[in-house]
Amino acid sequence: MALMDRLPKHLFTNRGWGLLAAGALSLGCAYVMGRRDLLTLAVLLILLPLVALAGVRVLKPKFQVYREFNPSTVETSGTTTVRLAVARSSYSTGHVIMEEQLPPRFGEPPAFRFPARSASGGTSRYEYHLRSGKRGQFRIGPVTAEFSDPFGLSLRRHAIDDGDILTVTPAAVELPVTGLAGARGNDGVTATRIRANPSDDDIMTREYRHGDPMRRVHWAATARHGQLMVRQEESVTTPEATLILDQRFTAFAAGTGSVFGSHDENSDLVTSTNFEWMVTAAMSITAHLAERNYSLRLLDAFGSPAFHRSRSASDAEAEEFAGVGGLQAIAESLAAVELSGPRHTRPEHHRTEQISDKEGSPGSAGTENADSPFNDRLMDKLSAHRLRGPLLALVGNLTPAEARTLAPAAGYGANAFALVITDAARNNEEILEILRVAGWRAAAVTSKTQLTAAWSAFDAGGIVAAADAAMDVRRGAAVPR
Repeated sequence: MALMDRLPKHLFTNRGWGLLAAGALSLGCAYVMGRRDLLTLAVLLILLPLVALAGVRVLKPKFQVYREFNPSTVETSGTTTVRLAVARSSYSTGHVIMEEQLPPRFGEPPAFRFPARSASGGTSRYEYHLRSGKRGQFRIGPVTAEFSDPFGLSLRRHAIDDGDILTVTPAAVELPVTGLAGARGNDGVTATRIRANPSDDDIMTREYRHGDPMRRVHWAATARHGQLMVRQEESVTTPEATLILDQRFTAFAAGTGSVFGSHDENSDLVTSTNFEWMVTAAMSITAHLAERNYSLRLLDAFGSPAFHRSRSASDAEAEEFAGVGGLQAIAESLAAVELSGPRHTRPEHHRTEQISDKEGSPGSAGTENADSPFNDRLMDKLSAHRLRGPLLALVGNLTPAEARTLAPAAGYGANAFALVITDAARNNEEILEILRVAGWRAAAVTSKTQLTAAWSAFDAGGIVAAADAAMDVRRGAAVPR
């Protein structure tokens, strides 16, 4: 039996190897004894497994496989149900052993027999469940079939489909309600001044209440309803929020706390622990704002669409998202977003930038080019939507020069918030001070920081102080150099 276990299992069954051994023994006996009948038996015993092997290679059965995920995309630590339907598309008899190939993170691949006992109409249906603790895109399948010839002498295993991609999105953390939205309510409506000549499309009316000034009476609505109606001092426009997602390798590679997985099993995402914290924060914040009817704009540190490098993005060039469909598109795009850009930091370059900035030399302007983060392209895009809603920046490790470059962007948002994800939150006081003086509500966090605590920190000290600081910057206050 030990010898049989060492023989290749993908060519012959134990029965097939037994016939070959018997044929070889008969051939030896025929040679020694000179018996023609033993020679004939030897040829038969050897040829039969070989013919069976050729038969399963040439006349292999064909199958059709239909695979469905429910839900089609699943959040991390969530469960999706995989439904398989397998039908034979060519004539064949006998049972077939099948196996669904899975990435190692999903455990042992499920195996099943075809046809199933409950098969109907020539189609066998199977079902199993998958769960992943990490985001990404994973190939589920193909189904491999192992079948033999009618005599059970030879085996053949081959893939009968190409498999399908399962998208695992980051799970959102429920965030507490904060003052981020300023005066906006939970329904996304913001209080504004009444326009001089409001149109009917812009006006919302309600019944007159005691104490309402008569100048707010809407006479046309009063005539229609037969009672006094007044204008509401609310705009019906959809609020906007802009998020800057830093995806630079150098911003998340520094320090000992970052563990990279450039070849993470079936998903080859380039990521780190700090970057994963940022992705979860981006998913949670966008979900939090989408529930309050915000339309969302997502950009990277260079002013490009945030997901233009994400393999899971349905539209890599999209930067504006709204509604349930927009939130789903963001979740799918975040599934395969990863770090990009140069892999090596250049401290000499950063020190030169800082010296140039402090000396006010003409060379400082030259550092703000298309390859520099927080460049003019980003500022132009922020300026196009100036003061239409809050601005949020999720960034990695910043140099003082990069913080100074980002600082003026606070003037383009109704409120500006920044989370600096780093390995040592206490060593970023200079960076935070640069941002705060410019009008940002800034906080430094690590991958161990609770997201809800970081989010609630934006309310510390009240939102008014941040708004006043931002207004000072817009009036011309200088950004610290």
